[in-house]
Amino acid sequence: MNQTQKYETFLELHRRARGFIMPNAWDGLSAAMLRDAGFEALGTSSAAFASSLGRIDGSHAVSAREHLDHAALLGKMSDLPINGDFEDGYGETPLDVTVTVKAAIEAGLAGIGVEDTSANPAAPIREFDDAVARVKAAAHAAKGRIVLTARTDNFIQGRNDLDDTIRRLTAFAEVGADVLYAPYPPDLASVVKIIKAVAPTPVNVVVGPADKTLTADELLDVGVKRISMGTVLYTNAMTALKTAAASLMAGDIASASSGIGFREVIQTLKQAQLRAAK
Repeated sequence: MNQTQKYETFLELHRRARGFIMPNAWDGLSAAMLRDAGFEALGTSSAAFASSLGRIDGSHAVSAREHLDHAALLGKMSDLPINGDFEDGYGETPLDVTVTVKAAIEAGLAGIGVEDTSANPAAPIREFDDAVARVKAAAHAAKGRIVLTARTDNFIQGRNDLDDTIRRLTAFAEVGADVLYAPYPPDLASVVKIIKAVAPTPVNVVVGPADKTLTADELLDVGVKRISMGTVLYTNAMTALKTAAASLMAGDIASASSGIGFREVIQTLKQAQLRAAK
């Protein structure tokens, strides 16, 4: 699929009667394996990608160019719509965010996320008007070309103000955001309030609300349109590595070497490369 086809496919996923799961990949192989598992779209994870490079996520630990190239690789290896977790849009001004959105389109992405975060530790969430202006600029550049997810990080930053969160998300929708996102709301009741307040704009939820991890059906049943996974698949893989390392240190080579064979890895990569060559 070309970029336009991926954009249109991704947009339609959000318009279905029932939502979908969008796992987050962190390298070419994970993207190919997630495609083979049957998923219809993938997201990047700025945190997982930064960690894979030996960096700690936060305030552009990964550059825009690095993230664009990374997202393009995930798209190449999966031939699926890719949603880029692009933090604050890699820019202090609305114009900067516009440049990033256009670059994401050129890189072949189907979706892009823009947050209301700030690089200022004393004020990690941008003022309301500034946040809205940046989303408005992003929406103007994205319209008809890439799915724009507008996100407020109130809950992540310890600002458990549901009214302000809804106010921000509603304003983001009014200026043109296609999808809305407030990571880790305190409970399922808050998720439901957000969905009702911003309807009919689709809402993304990462894994589950802060109080518990729910099943996909429980989230989809209340109207969540997209479930993303953030870093959890990456940390799941790292947990397997940690367990295998402990087994190896204990001398248990059999346990440490269990799992899929490298021939399967090669076959998965070959199939992905064939798709990319078409």
